[in-house]
Amino acid sequence: MATNENLPPNVIKQLAKELKNLDDSPPEGIKVIVNDDDFSTIFADIEGPAGTPYENGIFRMKLLLSHDFPHSPPKGYFLTKIFHPNIATNGEICVNTLKKDWNPSLGLRHVLIVIRCLLIEPFPESALNEQAGKMLLENYEEYARHARLYTGIHALKPKPKFKTAAISESTTALNVDQKAASLTAAPSSKTVAGPELSAVAVSPAASELAVEAASARPASATTTVTASATGPTSKPVASAGFPVPLKKEGTIAAKLPAVDRKKMDARKKSLKRL
Repeated sequence: MATNENLPPNVIKQLAKELKNLDDSPPEGIKVIVNDDDFSTIFADIEGPAGTPYENGIFRMKLLLSHDFPHSPPKGYFLTKIFHPNIATNGEICVNTLKKDWNPSLGLRHVLIVIRCLLIEPFPESALNEQAGKMLLENYEEYARHARLYTGIHALKPKPKFKTAAISESTTALNVDQKAASLTAAPSSKTVAGPELSAVAVSPAASELAVEAASARPASATTTVTASATGPTSKPVASAGFPVPLKKEGTIAAKLPAVDRKKMDARKKSLKRL
């Protein structure tokens, strides 16, 4: 494995400075992975440019620096599979900047930017992948379809993971709060259960009258009556299924013995005073 010992000290110093600059201020769509123990191999992740068949893809590539760098150009390879005229099936990159147009004054930033621009504008005339180069010249739509297929299979960006558990817990808490609010808003009332009525709301005064009337009847004829506090508009129902007539004051008018009727009248007068 190549190490920093294969590079001259002055080159290592220059590379360290340039790599730090790339890490602090990366070019658009390019992220350099720095390995302080080995400057002879530079890794970078390149985002597929928008509007190209490589859009939404992340492509890992590497630059191999020889012992006489920067006098000789680095060699570039794509590690992520890609369908491109200037990139061979083994990942080797063919671009003039890394060949005849190389200049020792060119830095790593310039090289990486040129390689990303290659994804925007390929050069089929100097193709390493002859199938991709021929397809690009003869049928661009078919070439773009192949390139998108490779991108979707090998280079697609990972989707962000949502915290489904936290969302579920917050939704449950919201439902509980809504139920609690509806229960708090519901009016409190007393209920009297009967054979035909599961739960009927009654006012406190009518409840006492119903209990008193029920105690005056035989056990077999016990009647459960409801009367709303709103007055004569309510229609109470007896357990036998027949309506019980009410007077305007909301009291029960039933056929009772004279003694019980006097008690009822006295009770009614006392309620009127209240």
